[in-house]
Amino acid sequence: MPQIFRATALVPRGFVVDEVTSDGASALITVRSVQTASVCPGCGTQSGSVHSRYHRCLADLPIAGRPVRLRVRARRFYCRTVLCGRRVFAERFDDDVLVPWARRTARLDHIVHHLGLALGGRPAASFARRLMVPVSRDTLLRVIRRRGSPPFVRPTVIGIDDWAWRRNHRYGTLICDLERRRTIALLPDREPATAREWLSQQPQIAVVARDRGGAYALATAKALPDATQVADRWHLMENASRAFLDAVRKSIRQIRSVIGAATINPSLLTAAERIQYEGYLRREEDNAAILCLAKDGIAIKEIMRRTGYSRGLVRRILRGQRSDIFRMRESSLELYLPWLDERWAAGDRNAAALWRLLKQKGFRGCMRVVSEWATRRRQEDKTDNAPSRTPAARTIARLLTISRDQLSRSEAVTVAAIEAGVPLLVQARKIVAGFQAMVRKRCLDMLDPWLERAQPSLVMSFANGVLRDKAAVTAAITSAWSNGQTEGQITKLKLVKRQMYGRGKLDLLQARVIGPYELDIHQK
Repeated sequence: MPQIFRATALVPRGFVVDEVTSDGASALITVRSVQTASVCPGCGTQSGSVHSRYHRCLADLPIAGRPVRLRVRARRFYCRTVLCGRRVFAERFDDDVLVPWARRTARLDHIVHHLGLALGGRPAASFARRLMVPVSRDTLLRVIRRRGSPPFVRPTVIGIDDWAWRRNHRYGTLICDLERRRTIALLPDREPATAREWLSQQPQIAVVARDRGGAYALATAKALPDATQVADRWHLMENASRAFLDAVRKSIRQIRSVIGAATINPSLLTAAERIQYEGYLRREEDNAAILCLAKDGIAIKEIMRRTGYSRGLVRRILRGQRSDIFRMRESSLELYLPWLDERWAAGDRNAAALWRLLKQKGFRGCMRVVSEWATRRRQEDKTDNAPSRTPAARTIARLLTISRDQLSRSEAVTVAAIEAGVPLLVQARKIVAGFQAMVRKRCLDMLDPWLERAQPSLVMSFANGVLRDKAAVTAAITSAWSNGQTEGQITKLKLVKRQMYGRGKLDLLQARVIGPYELDIHQK
Protein backbone atom coordinates (compact mmCIF):
# COMPACT_ATOMS: atom_id res chain seq x y z
CA MET A 1 0.00 0.00 0.00
CA PRO A 2 1.56 3.37 -0.98
CA GLN A 3 2.38 5.71 1.84
CA ILE A 4 0.62 9.07 2.07
CA PHE A 5 2.93 12.01 1.47
CA ARG A 6 2.65 14.66 4.15
CA ALA A 7 3.83 18.25 4.10
CA THR A 8 5.63 17.65 7.40
CA ALA A 9 8.20 15.55 5.49
CA LEU A 10 9.43 18.73 3.73
CA VAL A 11 10.34 20.63 6.89
CA PRO A 12 13.20 19.93 9.35
CA ARG A 13 12.87 17.18 11.92
CA GLY A 14 10.83 18.03 15.03
CA PHE A 15 8.39 20.43 13.32
CA VAL A 16 4.86 20.07 12.00
CA VAL A 17 3.27 22.24 9.32
CA ASP A 18 0.41 24.50 10.29
CA GLU A 19 0.01 26.55 7.14
CA VAL A 20 1.53 26.87 3.64
CA THR A 21 1.17 29.97 1.48
CA SER A 22 2.77 31.00 -1.79
CA ASP A 23 2.92 34.21 -3.78
CA GLY A 24 4.14 32.50 -6.96
CA ALA A 25 7.81 33.39 -6.49
CA SER A 26 8.45 31.88 -3.04
CA ALA A 27 6.79 29.69 -0.43
CA LEU A 28 6.07 30.54 3.20
CA ILE A 29 5.60 27.57 5.53
CA THR A 30 4.37 28.14 9.08
CA VAL A 31 5.59 25.42 11.46
CA ARG A 32 5.63 24.70 15.16
CA SER A 33 7.68 22.38 17.35
CA VAL A 34 6.31 19.03 18.49
CA GLN A 35 8.25 19.08 21.75
CA THR A 36 6.35 19.98 24.93
CA ALA A 37 9.32 21.25 26.94
CA SER A 38 12.72 22.83 26.45
CA VAL A 39 16.03 22.91 28.30
CA CYS A 40 17.21 26.07 30.01
CA PRO A 41 20.60 27.16 28.54
CA GLY A 42 21.64 28.55 31.92
CA CYS A 43 21.21 25.60 34.29
CA GLY A 44 20.27 22.75 31.92
CA THR A 45 16.95 22.08 33.64
CA GLN A 46 13.98 21.10 31.48
CA SER A 47 10.91 23.30 31.74
CA GLY A 48 7.40 23.00 30.32
CA SER A 49 5.96 26.28 31.68
CA VAL A 50 5.20 28.50 28.67
CA HIS A 51 5.74 32.21 29.18
CA SER A 52 4.80 33.55 25.74
CA ARG A 53 5.07 32.90 22.00
CA TYR A 54 6.82 34.68 19.15
CA HIS A 55 7.71 34.07 15.49
CA ARG A 56 11.14 33.31 13.98
CA CYS A 57 11.60 33.71 10.25
CA LEU A 58 14.17 31.33 8.69
CA ALA A 59 15.47 30.42 5.26
CA ASP A 60 15.25 26.75 4.28
CA LEU A 61 16.05 24.55 1.32
CA PRO A 62 14.19 25.48 -1.90
CA ILE A 63 11.25 23.43 -3.15
CA ALA A 64 10.50 22.98 -6.88
CA GLY A 65 12.83 25.81 -7.80
CA ARG A 66 11.28 28.26 -5.34
CA PRO A 67 12.90 29.80 -2.24
CA VAL A 68 11.32 28.70 1.02
CA ARG A 69 10.85 30.72 4.19
CA LEU A 70 9.96 29.01 7.45
CA ARG A 71 7.94 30.92 10.05
CA VAL A 72 8.51 29.12 13.32
CA ARG A 73 6.01 29.62 16.12
CA ALA A 74 8.54 29.49 18.93
CA ARG A 75 7.87 29.76 22.64
CA ARG A 76 9.46 31.26 25.72
CA PHE A 77 9.57 29.22 28.93
CA TYR A 78 9.90 29.95 32.62
CA CYS A 79 12.89 28.50 34.42
CA ARG A 80 11.70 27.25 37.80
CA THR A 81 15.19 26.61 39.21
CA VAL A 82 15.72 28.92 42.20
CA LEU A 83 19.47 29.41 41.77
CA CYS A 84 19.38 29.93 37.99
CA GLY A 85 20.03 33.47 36.82
CA ARG A 86 17.52 33.13 33.98
CA ARG A 87 13.84 33.54 34.66
CA VAL A 88 12.67 33.31 31.06
CA PHE A 89 14.45 31.66 28.13
CA ALA A 90 13.66 31.08 24.48
CA GLU A 91 12.89 27.65 23.14
CA ARG A 92 15.95 25.62 22.14
CA PHE A 93 16.18 23.10 19.29
CA ASP A 94 18.74 20.48 18.34
CA ASP A 95 21.89 21.99 16.84
CA ASP A 96 21.57 19.78 13.77
CA VAL A 97 18.14 21.32 13.16
CA LEU A 98 18.31 24.96 14.24
CA VAL A 99 20.95 26.73 16.30
CA PRO A 100 20.16 29.75 18.51
CA TRP A 101 19.88 33.13 16.74
CA ALA A 102 20.26 31.47 13.31
CA ARG A 103 18.56 32.88 10.21
CA ARG A 104 19.00 29.64 8.26
CA THR A 105 18.14 26.06 9.11
CA ALA A 106 21.09 23.80 9.86
CA ARG A 107 20.65 21.83 6.64
CA LEU A 108 20.70 24.99 4.54
CA ASP A 109 23.68 26.33 6.47
CA HIS A 110 25.49 23.06 5.70
CA ILE A 111 24.90 23.60 1.97
CA VAL A 112 26.04 27.22 2.22
CA HIS A 113 29.20 26.16 4.04
CA HIS A 114 30.21 23.62 1.41
CA LEU A 115 29.39 26.00 -1.43
CA GLY A 116 31.82 28.46 0.11
CA LEU A 117 34.46 25.76 0.61
CA ALA A 118 34.24 24.64 -3.00
CA LEU A 119 33.91 27.98 -4.81
CA GLY A 120 34.86 30.79 -2.46
CA GLY A 121 32.93 34.03 -2.07
CA ARG A 122 31.78 35.64 -5.30
CA PRO A 123 31.51 32.47 -7.48
CA ALA A 124 29.60 30.64 -4.73
CA ALA A 125 27.20 33.58 -4.30
CA SER A 126 26.47 33.55 -8.04
CA PHE A 127 25.91 29.80 -8.04
CA ALA A 128 23.75 29.98 -4.91
CA ARG A 129 21.37 32.41 -6.63
CA ARG A 130 20.83 29.82 -9.35
CA LEU A 131 20.06 27.25 -6.65
CA MET A 132 17.46 29.61 -5.16
CA VAL A 133 19.57 30.03 -2.03
CA PRO A 134 20.31 33.76 -2.03
CA VAL A 135 23.36 34.48 0.14
CA SER A 136 25.97 37.20 -0.23
CA ARG A 137 29.66 36.56 -0.74
CA ASP A 138 30.43 38.09 2.66
CA THR A 139 27.97 35.69 4.32
CA LEU A 140 29.65 32.75 2.61
CA LEU A 141 33.08 33.79 3.87
CA ARG A 142 31.71 34.41 7.37
CA VAL A 143 30.24 30.89 7.46
CA ILE A 144 33.59 29.40 6.39
CA ARG A 145 35.48 31.38 9.02
CA ARG A 146 32.94 30.62 11.75
CA ARG A 147 33.16 26.88 11.25
CA GLY A 148 36.95 27.00 10.81
CA SER A 149 39.01 23.89 10.21
CA PRO A 150 37.96 20.52 11.66
CA PRO A 151 40.33 18.65 14.00
CA PHE A 152 42.65 16.29 12.15
CA VAL A 153 43.77 12.78 12.97
CA ARG A 154 47.19 12.95 14.61
CA PRO A 155 49.65 11.91 11.87
CA THR A 156 52.73 9.70 12.05
CA VAL A 157 54.16 10.46 8.59
CA ILE A 158 54.12 14.06 7.35
CA GLY A 159 55.51 16.13 4.53
CA ILE A 160 56.51 19.76 5.06
CA ASP A 161 57.34 22.40 2.47
CA ASP A 162 57.02 26.14 1.89
CA TRP A 163 54.63 27.98 -0.42
CA ALA A 164 54.60 31.55 -1.63
CA TRP A 165 52.17 34.19 -0.41
CA ARG A 166 54.08 36.43 -2.80
CA ARG A 167 57.08 35.06 -4.64
CA ASN A 168 60.46 36.26 -3.37
CA HIS A 169 58.77 38.33 -0.67
CA ARG A 170 56.69 36.25 1.75
CA TYR A 171 56.30 32.51 2.29
CA GLY A 172 54.22 30.16 4.40
CA THR A 173 54.49 26.49 5.37
CA LEU A 174 52.19 23.62 4.41
CA ILE A 175 52.11 20.36 6.39
CA CYS A 176 50.60 17.28 4.76
CA ASP A 177 49.58 13.92 6.22
CA LEU A 178 51.27 11.59 3.73
CA GLU A 179 49.37 8.49 4.88
CA ARG A 180 45.93 10.07 4.41
CA ARG A 181 47.11 12.36 1.59
CA ARG A 182 45.60 15.49 3.15
CA THR A 183 46.72 18.94 4.22
CA ILE A 184 46.45 19.23 7.98
CA ALA A 185 48.01 22.64 8.77
CA LEU A 186 49.11 25.94 7.24
CA LEU A 187 51.70 28.03 9.06
CA PRO A 188 52.04 31.80 8.49
CA ASP A 189 55.77 31.73 7.63
CA ARG A 190 58.65 29.35 6.98
CA GLU A 191 60.78 30.24 9.99
CA PRO A 192 62.34 27.28 11.85
CA ALA A 193 60.89 28.47 15.17
CA THR A 194 57.31 28.37 13.83
CA ALA A 195 57.72 24.88 12.37
CA ARG A 196 59.46 23.69 15.53
CA GLU A 197 56.59 24.88 17.74
CA TRP A 198 54.02 22.99 15.64
CA LEU A 199 56.14 19.83 15.45
CA SER A 200 56.77 19.82 19.19
CA GLN A 201 53.00 19.47 19.71
CA GLN A 202 52.98 16.24 17.65
CA PRO A 203 55.43 13.90 19.41
CA GLN A 204 53.93 10.82 17.71
CA ILE A 205 55.39 11.78 14.29
CA ALA A 206 57.93 9.19 13.16
CA VAL A 207 58.79 10.29 9.57
CA VAL A 208 59.21 13.82 8.19
CA ALA A 209 59.62 14.23 4.43
CA ARG A 210 61.08 17.61 3.50
CA ASP A 211 63.00 19.52 0.85
CA ARG A 212 66.77 20.08 0.87
CA GLY A 213 66.55 23.39 2.75
CA GLY A 214 68.12 23.60 6.19
CA ALA A 215 65.28 25.40 8.00
CA TYR A 216 62.91 22.44 8.24
CA ALA A 217 65.78 20.05 8.92
CA LEU A 218 66.84 22.17 11.90
CA ALA A 219 63.27 22.50 13.19
CA THR A 220 62.67 18.74 12.93
CA ALA A 221 65.96 17.87 14.58
CA LYS A 222 65.16 20.05 17.60
CA ALA A 223 61.46 19.24 17.95
CA LEU A 224 61.55 15.53 16.99
CA PRO A 225 65.09 14.22 17.50
CA ASP A 226 63.98 10.59 17.10
CA ALA A 227 62.02 11.14 13.87
CA THR A 228 63.41 9.97 10.52
CA GLN A 229 64.00 12.80 8.05
CA VAL A 230 63.54 11.97 4.37
CA ALA A 231 64.96 14.25 1.67
CA ASP A 232 62.67 14.72 -1.30
CA ARG A 233 63.84 12.60 -4.26
CA TRP A 234 62.69 15.09 -6.88
CA HIS A 235 64.73 17.84 -5.23
CA LEU A 236 67.75 15.52 -5.13
CA MET A 237 67.48 14.92 -8.88
CA GLU A 238 66.95 18.61 -9.56
CA ASN A 239 69.88 19.61 -7.37
CA ALA A 240 72.12 17.16 -9.22
CA SER A 241 71.09 18.64 -12.59
CA ARG A 242 71.67 22.15 -11.28
CA ALA A 243 75.11 21.11 -10.01
CA PHE A 244 76.06 19.97 -13.50
CA LEU A 245 74.76 23.26 -14.93
CA ASP A 246 76.97 25.14 -12.45
CA ALA A 247 79.91 22.98 -13.56
CA VAL A 248 79.24 24.00 -17.16
CA ARG A 249 79.17 27.66 -16.15
CA LYS A 250 82.48 27.31 -14.32
CA SER A 251 84.04 25.75 -17.44
CA ILE A 252 82.53 28.20 -19.94
CA ARG A 253 85.85 29.87 -20.71
CA GLN A 254 87.49 26.56 -21.56
CA ILE A 255 84.46 25.63 -23.63
CA ARG A 256 84.78 28.85 -25.61
CA SER A 257 88.41 28.04 -26.36
CA VAL A 258 87.81 24.48 -27.55
CA ILE A 259 84.90 25.40 -29.85
CA GLY A 260 86.83 28.30 -31.39
CA ALA A 261 84.90 31.22 -29.92
CA ALA A 262 87.60 32.63 -27.65
CA THR A 263 88.53 35.51 -29.96
CA ILE A 264 86.10 38.00 -31.44
CA ASN A 265 86.79 40.28 -34.39
CA PRO A 266 84.81 43.46 -33.66
CA SER A 267 84.83 44.44 -37.34
CA LEU A 268 82.57 41.48 -38.11
CA LEU A 269 79.90 42.50 -35.56
CA THR A 270 76.74 44.45 -36.21
CA ALA A 271 76.12 47.75 -34.44
CA ALA A 272 73.94 46.17 -31.76
CA GLU A 273 76.40 43.31 -31.22
CA ARG A 274 79.27 45.77 -30.96
CA ILE A 275 77.49 47.56 -28.09
CA GLN A 276 77.01 44.23 -26.30
CA TYR A 277 80.64 43.32 -26.93
CA GLU A 278 81.83 46.60 -25.36
CA GLY A 279 79.74 45.85 -22.26
CA TYR A 280 81.26 42.37 -22.14
CA LEU A 281 84.77 43.84 -22.22
CA ARG A 282 83.92 46.22 -19.36
CA ARG A 283 82.63 43.34 -17.24
CA GLU A 284 85.77 41.35 -18.01
CA GLU A 285 87.92 44.24 -16.80
CA ASP A 286 85.88 44.54 -13.60
CA ASN A 287 86.13 40.79 -12.96
CA ALA A 288 89.90 40.88 -13.46
CA ALA A 289 90.24 43.86 -11.11
CA ILE A 290 88.20 42.14 -8.36
CA LEU A 291 90.20 38.92 -8.72
CA CYS A 292 93.45 40.90 -8.55
CA LEU A 293 92.33 42.66 -5.36
CA ALA A 294 91.35 39.35 -3.78
CA LYS A 295 94.71 37.85 -4.77
CA ASP A 296 96.44 40.65 -2.87
CA GLY A 297 94.59 39.60 0.29
CA ILE A 298 92.06 42.46 0.40
CA ALA A 299 88.81 41.64 2.24
CA ILE A 300 85.48 41.47 0.46
CA LYS A 301 84.17 44.49 2.36
CA GLU A 302 87.08 46.60 1.15
CA ILE A 303 86.63 45.32 -2.41
CA MET A 304 82.98 46.40 -2.21
CA ARG A 305 84.03 49.87 -1.05
CA ARG A 306 86.59 50.29 -3.85
CA THR A 307 84.53 48.89 -6.73
CA GLY A 308 81.01 49.85 -5.65
CA TYR A 309 79.65 46.36 -6.34
CA SER A 310 77.38 44.40 -4.01
CA ARG A 311 78.61 41.67 -1.71
CA GLY A 312 76.68 39.01 -3.62
CA LEU A 313 78.23 39.97 -6.96
CA VAL A 314 81.75 40.07 -5.50
CA ARG A 315 81.25 36.64 -3.97
CA ARG A 316 80.02 35.19 -7.28
CA ILE A 317 83.04 36.59 -9.10
CA LEU A 318 85.47 35.18 -6.52
CA ARG A 319 83.77 31.80 -6.64
CA GLY A 320 83.84 31.72 -10.42
CA GLN A 321 80.05 31.75 -10.67
CA ARG A 322 79.76 34.89 -12.81
CA SER A 323 80.03 33.53 -16.34
CA ASP A 324 80.51 36.65 -18.47
CA ILE A 325 80.58 35.42 -22.03
CA PHE A 326 79.81 37.14 -25.28
CA ARG A 327 77.34 35.37 -27.54
CA MET A 328 76.43 36.47 -31.04
CA ARG A 329 72.83 37.60 -31.27
CA GLU A 330 70.30 35.10 -32.54
CA SER A 331 68.75 36.11 -35.84
CA SER A 332 65.37 35.50 -37.43
CA LEU A 333 67.32 34.09 -40.36
CA GLU A 334 68.34 30.96 -38.45
CA LEU A 335 65.86 28.74 -40.31
CA TYR A 336 66.88 30.09 -43.69
CA LEU A 337 70.69 30.08 -43.27
CA PRO A 338 71.28 26.81 -45.20
CA TRP A 339 69.30 28.17 -48.16
CA LEU A 340 71.12 31.52 -47.97
CA ASP A 341 74.51 29.77 -47.90
CA GLU A 342 73.58 27.87 -51.04
CA ARG A 343 72.46 31.02 -52.86
CA TRP A 344 75.59 32.87 -51.70
CA ALA A 345 77.81 30.07 -52.98
CA ALA A 346 75.91 30.17 -56.29
CA GLY A 347 76.83 33.83 -56.71
CA ASP A 348 73.63 35.60 -55.55
CA ARG A 349 75.12 38.51 -53.56
CA ASN A 350 72.32 41.09 -53.83
CA ALA A 351 70.67 41.50 -50.41
CA ALA A 352 67.45 43.01 -51.78
CA ALA A 353 66.98 40.16 -54.25
CA LEU A 354 67.63 37.57 -51.54
CA TRP A 355 65.16 39.29 -49.26
CA ARG A 356 62.42 39.17 -51.95
CA LEU A 357 63.03 35.46 -52.46
CA LEU A 358 62.91 34.88 -48.71
CA LYS A 359 59.55 36.66 -48.51
CA GLN A 360 58.18 34.07 -50.90
CA LYS A 361 59.41 31.33 -48.56
CA GLY A 362 57.57 32.82 -45.58
CA PHE A 363 60.25 35.06 -44.05
CA ARG A 364 58.63 37.95 -42.15
CA GLY A 365 61.71 40.00 -41.29
CA CYS A 366 62.75 43.26 -42.88
CA MET A 367 65.39 43.77 -45.56
CA ARG A 368 67.85 45.26 -43.01
CA VAL A 369 68.33 41.81 -41.43
CA VAL A 370 69.31 40.30 -44.78
CA SER A 371 71.54 43.29 -45.56
CA GLU A 372 73.45 42.88 -42.28
CA TRP A 373 73.90 39.18 -43.00
CA ALA A 374 75.19 39.90 -46.51
CA THR A 375 77.60 42.58 -45.21
CA ARG A 376 78.98 40.17 -42.64
CA ARG A 377 79.46 37.45 -45.25
CA ARG A 378 81.44 39.82 -47.46
CA GLN A 379 83.69 40.72 -44.51
CA GLU A 380 84.14 37.04 -43.67
CA ASP A 381 85.18 36.30 -47.23
CA LYS A 382 87.85 38.99 -46.96
CA THR A 383 89.23 37.99 -43.53
CA ASP A 384 88.52 34.23 -43.51
CA ASN A 385 87.61 34.61 -39.82
CA ALA A 386 83.93 34.00 -39.21
CA PRO A 387 82.67 34.82 -35.71
CA SER A 388 81.05 31.85 -33.98
CA ARG A 389 78.34 32.10 -31.37
CA THR A 390 78.93 30.39 -28.02
CA PRO A 391 75.86 28.40 -26.94
CA ALA A 392 74.32 29.25 -23.59
CA ALA A 393 75.31 27.21 -20.55
CA ARG A 394 71.88 25.57 -20.39
CA THR A 395 72.15 24.61 -24.05
CA ILE A 396 75.59 23.08 -23.52
CA ALA A 397 74.36 21.16 -20.46
CA ARG A 398 71.42 19.82 -22.46
CA LEU A 399 73.64 18.77 -25.38
CA LEU A 400 76.03 16.96 -23.06
CA THR A 401 73.29 15.01 -21.29
CA ILE A 402 70.95 13.89 -24.09
CA SER A 403 71.63 10.83 -26.22
CA ARG A 404 73.81 11.16 -29.31
CA ASP A 405 71.07 10.04 -31.71
CA GLN A 406 69.07 13.17 -30.78
CA LEU A 407 71.88 15.56 -31.80
CA SER A 408 72.23 17.24 -35.16
CA ARG A 409 75.49 17.08 -37.05
CA SER A 410 76.75 20.47 -35.84
CA GLU A 411 75.67 19.73 -32.25
CA ALA A 412 77.53 16.41 -32.33
CA VAL A 413 80.69 18.19 -33.48
CA THR A 414 80.33 20.74 -30.67
CA VAL A 415 79.83 18.01 -28.06
CA ALA A 416 82.84 16.05 -29.32
CA ALA A 417 85.03 19.17 -29.13
CA ILE A 418 83.90 19.91 -25.56
CA GLU A 419 84.44 16.32 -24.43
CA ALA A 420 87.95 16.31 -25.89
CA GLY A 421 88.92 19.73 -24.54
CA VAL A 422 87.27 19.76 -21.09
CA PRO A 423 87.72 16.29 -19.54
CA LEU A 424 86.73 17.52 -16.05
CA LEU A 425 83.26 18.36 -17.40
CA VAL A 426 82.89 14.85 -18.80
CA GLN A 427 83.85 13.47 -15.39
CA ALA A 428 81.25 15.70 -13.72
CA ARG A 429 78.61 14.46 -16.16
CA LYS A 430 79.39 10.84 -15.29
CA ILE A 431 79.26 11.60 -11.58
CA VAL A 432 75.88 13.33 -11.83
CA ALA A 433 74.50 10.55 -14.02
CA GLY A 434 75.72 8.00 -11.47
CA PHE A 435 73.96 9.82 -8.63
CA GLN A 436 70.67 10.03 -10.53
CA ALA A 437 70.88 6.33 -11.43
CA MET A 438 71.55 5.52 -7.76
CA VAL A 439 68.40 7.40 -6.69
CA ARG A 440 66.26 5.82 -9.40
CA LYS A 441 67.44 2.27 -8.71
CA ARG A 442 67.50 2.75 -4.91
CA CYS A 443 71.09 1.43 -4.67
CA LEU A 444 72.32 2.61 -1.28
CA ASP A 445 75.59 0.66 -1.61
CA MET A 446 76.73 3.13 -4.29
CA LEU A 447 76.47 6.21 -2.06
CA ASP A 448 79.86 6.05 -0.29
CA PRO A 449 81.87 5.27 -3.47
CA TRP A 450 80.00 8.07 -5.23
CA LEU A 451 80.93 10.56 -2.50
CA GLU A 452 84.60 9.60 -2.86
CA ARG A 453 84.51 10.19 -6.62
CA ALA A 454 82.53 13.44 -6.35
CA GLN A 455 84.66 15.17 -3.71
CA PRO A 456 87.52 16.31 -6.02
CA SER A 457 85.27 17.03 -9.06
CA LEU A 458 83.46 20.09 -10.39
CA VAL A 459 80.31 19.06 -8.46
CA MET A 460 82.15 19.12 -5.13
CA SER A 461 79.69 21.59 -3.56
CA PHE A 462 76.75 19.30 -4.35
CA ALA A 463 78.64 16.33 -2.93
CA ASN A 464 79.37 18.27 0.27
CA GLY A 465 75.69 19.07 0.61
CA VAL A 466 74.78 15.40 0.23
CA LEU A 467 77.42 14.50 2.82
CA ARG A 468 76.02 17.01 5.34
CA ASP A 469 72.50 15.65 4.79
CA LYS A 470 73.58 12.03 4.41
CA ALA A 471 71.00 10.56 6.81
CA ALA A 472 68.08 12.19 4.97
CA VAL A 473 69.52 11.24 1.56
CA THR A 474 69.93 7.66 2.74
CA ALA A 475 66.29 7.62 3.87
CA ALA A 476 65.24 9.05 0.51
CA ILE A 477 66.96 6.17 -1.31
CA THR A 478 65.64 3.41 0.96
CA SER A 479 62.26 4.77 2.14
CA ALA A 480 58.99 4.68 0.24
CA TRP A 481 58.02 8.14 1.49
CA SER A 482 58.74 11.32 -0.42
CA ASN A 483 57.47 14.89 -0.60
CA GLY A 484 55.64 14.61 -3.92
CA GLN A 485 52.21 14.54 -2.25
CA THR A 486 53.07 17.77 -0.42
CA GLU A 487 53.96 19.45 -3.72
CA GLY A 488 50.57 18.39 -5.07
CA GLN A 489 48.79 19.88 -2.07
CA ILE A 490 50.69 23.13 -2.61
CA THR A 491 49.43 23.19 -6.20
CA LYS A 492 45.89 22.78 -4.87
CA LEU A 493 46.50 25.59 -2.37
CA LYS A 494 47.67 27.89 -5.16
CA LEU A 495 44.48 27.14 -7.10
CA VAL A 496 42.32 28.02 -4.09
CA LYS A 497 44.35 31.17 -3.49
CA ARG A 498 43.94 32.33 -7.09
CA GLN A 499 40.19 31.70 -6.94
CA MET A 500 40.10 34.35 -4.21
CA TYR A 501 42.27 36.72 -6.28
CA GLY A 502 45.14 36.28 -3.83
CA ARG A 503 43.26 38.06 -1.00
CA GLY A 504 42.49 35.14 1.30
CA LYS A 505 43.97 35.31 4.78
CA LEU A 506 45.46 32.32 6.54
CA ASP A 507 42.29 31.27 8.38
CA LEU A 508 40.21 31.36 5.20
CA LEU A 509 42.84 29.50 3.17
CA GLN A 510 43.18 26.88 5.87
CA ALA A 511 39.42 26.40 6.11
CA ARG A 512 39.04 25.99 2.34
CA VAL A 513 41.99 23.62 1.97
CA ILE A 514 41.35 21.51 5.08
CA GLY A 515 37.57 22.01 5.39
CA PRO A 516 36.48 19.41 2.80
CA TYR A 517 37.98 16.75 5.09
CA GLU A 518 35.00 17.30 7.39
CA LEU A 519 32.59 16.25 4.62
CA ASP A 520 34.44 12.96 4.10
CA ILE A 521 34.29 12.21 7.84
CA HIS A 522 30.51 12.75 7.89
CA GLN A 523 30.05 10.56 4.82
CA LYS A 524 32.09 7.74 6.39
